[in-house]
Parts: sequence; structure tokens; C-alpha cells
Amino acid sequence: MTQREKRENAPATGSCSVQWILFDFGGVIAEEGFVAGLKTLARRSGADPEEAVAAGHRLVYSTGYLLGKSEESAFWEAMRREAGLAGTEDEMRETVLAAFQIRPRMLDLVRRIRERGGLAGILSDQVDWLDALDERNDFYPLFNRVFNSFHIGRSKRDEGTFRYVSEQLGTNPENILFIDDSRDHVERARSEGMHAIRFSGPDELLRDMDPFCPGIGQKLP
Repeated sequence: MTQREKRENAPATGSCSVQWILFDFGGVIAEEGFVAGLKTLARRSGADPEEAVAAGHRLVYSTGYLLGKSEESAFWEAMRREAGLAGTEDEMRETVLAAFQIRPRMLDLVRRIRERGGLAGILSDQVDWLDALDERNDFYPLFNRVFNSFHIGRSKRDEGTFRYVSEQLGTNPENILFIDDSRDHVERARSEGMHAIRFSGPDELLRDMDPFCPGIGQKLP
């Protein structure tokens, strides 16, 4: 067994009753850049922002881009056609990436989890933009594992994804706490036996995490 495998499979020590804590990215670790970016693009293009967001959620999946089955260009072409967005692919991508503002307090929380012997991961319905954001912000090293739909070919829209993640981590679902801002994703995680918290803000999260990791928020910025 490699040192990484030993670290990932080691039992949690100290304060947390769960072995793994998995975080969504957009909307939890960072501001929800997909939604904010599409709204900005829609306003620039003279299109309806809410319709652009609805189209974005639909088309990122139906084009196959979310699961790594198509190129980014297919998604943006569909957004031009169905949502009325205008701009080059590079311009539109940059607008969305810029909207994913990392929340330093959330990274401080991840560091605290790791310092106290816990294991932290990302479970995100993201495309290869997540890799681009890591290149800019270098947050991957803070996490023991990163599950990105673009690379694993699975989405949190499917309950089976949560079973898959548990199997990949080599642990039972009840040893995992999942944090997401989507009510549907939280309910799917719970249906597969995971503990789950719906994120509504850092302060609320620290309160909701206390039963699993007593005192985890003490002295955090």
C-alpha cells in the first residue's frame, strides 16, 4: 500500500465521527460561478439571465459536456443557439471562471479538518473548468480526493454516483459527510446512506457540522 493509500484509508482521529467529509465546489468551496457567469453573459448579450441559467443547466448535461463526452465547443454553440449568448468561446469561458470566487474561510475549514486527522474531498458536477480553476488557485493539494463529473463520467443527478464514490473511497456511506448547496443532491446522498448537510453559508455550516466534528469552527476566521 502506498503512503497516499494509507493516508486515505486511515481511520479518522480526534474530533470527527465520520471518516470523510466531501464538499461540493461551486456554491460551497467557491461562489456559484456557473450561475453568476451565465447571468453576466446573458446581460451582455441582451438575453434573459434566468433563461440562460436554465438553459445552461440543461445543455451542459444534454450536450455530454458535463460527463466528459463532448467538447466544450458543443456546449457554447448550444448556448448561443438556445439562450442567445454572444461572444467567443474564450470570452465566455473566462467570464464564468472569473465568477468562481474561492471562499478562503472554506479552505481554512478544510485545513482544520485535515489538521485534526480527517479526510476531505471534493464531489462536484463540474467540467474541466475545475482543473483550470485549480491551476489558478492551487486548491487540489488541500484535498485527499477530487471527484469531478467530467473525469468520472458520473453526475450527482444519479443516486448511483454516491454509491460509486463510497466504493472508490473504500468505506461505507455512513462514514461520509457530504456538503452541497443543492437540496436534490443532499437528498440523494442521504438516500444512499451518507450524512449530508445543505450549505447555506459558512456560519450555518459550522453550526451544522458540530454534531459530527465538535468544536470544528472554534477560532476559525
